[in-house]
Amino acid sequence: MKVLLGIGGADDSLDALEQTVDRAREAGDDLTVAIVDNPASDRSPDEVEARVREVLEAAGLDATVQHLEGDPGSALVDLSESGNFDKIVLGGGETSPMGKIRIGSVAEFVLLNSHVTVSLVR
Repeated sequence: MKVLLGIGGADDSLDALEQTVDRAREAGDDLTVAIVDNPASDRSPDEVEARVREVLEAAGLDATVQHLEGDPGSALVDLSESGNFDKIVLGGGETSPMGKIRIGSVAEFVLLNSHVTVSLVR
């Protein structure tokens, strides 16, 4: 399976990184990690890339790592379509006190506009 992981540096996206790398290694998925600029994150794109490479190396997994420019949601959807990906994985989703899921604007955009399966890692 050809998997695109979108990561912006928030804690939930780093959790998604770890889980997605583990799954890709076990399943033999072809993984691409797309680093997007997340103004809400305290981590710079370079710090995120360093963490991504550290996790990939520890897992012994060879994956493509690239930076995306522009609106994160649009860039992820465009890349998923042009790259013929089977699935997009994103970190995201918190449970409200009422038990409902709340997702960020990037995840919402991707969920509403993607033509491929989208998985949220919580």
